[in-house]
Amino acid sequence: MLGAALGYDVVLFMPQNTSAERKNTIRHYGAKIVETDPLEGSDGAYLAVREQVESAPERYFYPDQYNNTVNPETHFTTTGWEIWQQSQQRVTHFIASMGTSGSFVGSARRLKQENPQIKTLSVQPASPLHGIEGTKHMASSIKPGILDETLQDGVVTVTTEEAYASTRNLAKHEGLFVGISSGANVAAAVKLARTLPAGSVVVTLLCDTGSRYLTDPFWNEI
Repeated sequence: MLGAALGYDVVLFMPQNTSAERKNTIRHYGAKIVETDPLEGSDGAYLAVREQVESAPERYFYPDQYNNTVNPETHFTTTGWEIWQQSQQRVTHFIASMGTSGSFVGSARRLKQENPQIKTLSVQPASPLHGIEGTKHMASSIKPGILDETLQDGVVTVTTEEAYASTRNLAKHEGLFVGISSGANVAAAVKLARTLPAGSVVVTLLCDTGSRYLTDPFWNEI
């Protein structure tokens, strides 16, 4: 979108199994897509784009969201503050999945600054091979340079099937048409909430839209 508006050529690297809707949207903006090995996930795309940039550094501006400190700083300034304000300072637990880790790190850091007693937990896929697009299984992945693991007070694991079921339920019963990583976040938040005392306030992020996954077969599963 920004490349089209500002007249820049954009090249994006992504795994071959990235949703068709996501890829088509990008192509409609006029960007070029380079598809990488789906078995290597986002790590494969990250390594491929880094190699491309290193081969001709004068040609590219490379935002590198995995190591760009502006990423978590933006969430520190905006997302974390919004959670603190909109929960009327009542939030007791924050839980979110991680891709670049920017939204988790920035939000958690801000919330702990406002109240060090707030617990901040990460959501992790239950296995390295999973279908929760945009979410890293950190133990088997290249860890982002911006990741601050000291902010994790705990980890809640979610299977792909749990994420799919949660995504379907959010659409059918809550009127929230969100993506798979958002479904994973809600599934994890519900798991966490069931272990907490009454009065706890759990906040998570719904960070993707279901319109990017319209043709995925999981919508019709039972």
